[in-house]
Amino acid sequence: MDREERLTEALVRTTFHVTAVMTRIAAEHDLSLTQVRVLGIVSDRRVRVTDLAARTGLDKSTMSGLVDRAVARGLLRRERSPHDGRVVEVVATEAGARLVAEIRAAGMRELAPMVDAVPPAERVGLARLLDTALAAVGQG
Repeated sequence: MDREERLTEALVRTTFHVTAVMTRIAAEHDLSLTQVRVLGIVSDRRVRVTDLAARTGLDKSTMSGLVDRAVARGLLRRERSPHDGRVVEVVATEAGARLVAEIRAAGMRELAPMVDAVPPAERVGLARLLDTALAAVGQG
């Protein structure tokens, strides 16, 4: 296996593990992994449904349904944009922000063994490399 194949395989195995951990944590809160992603995206910014759909790779009607369910649970709300009253944006409620913080903390606890396995001196570099790779595909 050459270096590129080895790196790709490591990225895929890492993704599978992180996805399994986050899916389990989401389920503990009666959420899907996609709902957790949406809450995470909206937790610190105002976002239009169309932008959420584009960022997650879902169509607008599917995203609208996800947002509707989160609004019904009191995790998100829709508000008019302060910059353009014709635009509706999605924002996290206090309950939604608290839930995101709880899920992030659980994720950090669950993923700590992987992080701890990386030598401390190499952690910042690894994070920078992963950020660079994500930015290359528009996820930075």
